[in-house]
Amino acid sequence: MKIYKNFLDDNSFNKILSTINSPFFSWYYNEGVVKKNDRQAQLIHTFFDKDKSYINSEHFVLLQPIINIINPFVLLRVKANLTIKTEKHIEQGYHSDFEKTNNFKITTALFYINTNNGYTLFENGKKIKSIKNTLFEFDGEIKHTGVTNTDTLNRVVINFNYIKQYDLHLNSIWI
Repeated sequence: MKIYKNFLDDNSFNKILSTINSPFFSWYYNEGVVKKNDRQAQLIHTFFDKDKSYINSEHFVLLQPIINIINPFVLLRVKANLTIKTEKHIEQGYHSDFEKTNNFKITTALFYINTNNGYTLFENGKKIKSIKNTLFEFDGEIKHTGVTNTDTLNRVVINFNYIKQYDLHLNSIWI
């Protein structure tokens, strides 16, 4: 697990922030946070999904500074999640974003857009605070949960899933 504070320069971060906070940014209702019909909801914006084989958002280019730094071998999915303030902290359900794919290690990175008292919680009890312009990178198979915030209007996180390195012991790669 690695935490990078002040991950982007101010100019790059502020472009992402102002775009996501714009009234013209497209958010889509998702019934379920961890799985459909889990009695929770969030707004999402899918920038990229490998399974759909295309960039899904005109705003994908804004994320290029992040992608350049994390330098994925294969990008699997990039998605923004927005949850609304709740009266008390609510754990959204432990999950891993991807199961191991063809013996490749999946990496998950969370990029926090705003500072709030929500957090990411791991089964071992480790908490990662939601602090703006912080990127947190970890093994994508580790179970974690988002926890809602109670102090600001919303909590916004951009979730990156990718294969970081090519395993030279394999003869081929499924992409």
